[in-house]
Amino acid sequence: MYKLVILIEKSVEAAVLDQGWPEFLHNAERMPGLLRESTSRIDMHLYGGAEYQLQHELFFNSPDEARQAMASEAGRAAGRILQQLTGGRLVLFFADHREDDLVNIRKHRQSFSLGE
Repeated sequence: MYKLVILIEKSVEAAVLDQGWPEFLHNAERMPGLLRESTSRIDMHLYGGAEYQLQHELFFNSPDEARQAMASEAGRAAGRILQQLTGGRLVLFFADHREDDLVNIRKHRQSFSLGE
């Protein structure tokens, strides 16, 4: 799975972001190939120079599908709205996304413990 990650800086006015976020979502959710999305409000900065208030992730099957989605009419509209809301105070990046479930984690934890 592949995802587009959006990190919005803490300096962006929260009220402006909250007001325009539904319009951004409306367009982002129309992007072709979108499998799922998630939004996380960051409530505590632990380490590092940059501080963010919001992380949004858009999931696709492949890098090509993610790029095509961004180039689509809905993707371009979502991008314009995001730029208007943030004034460019954001970070965008693609990531190769992999997950593990708790059952598998526990299985490997047990086999590691037995090997000691």
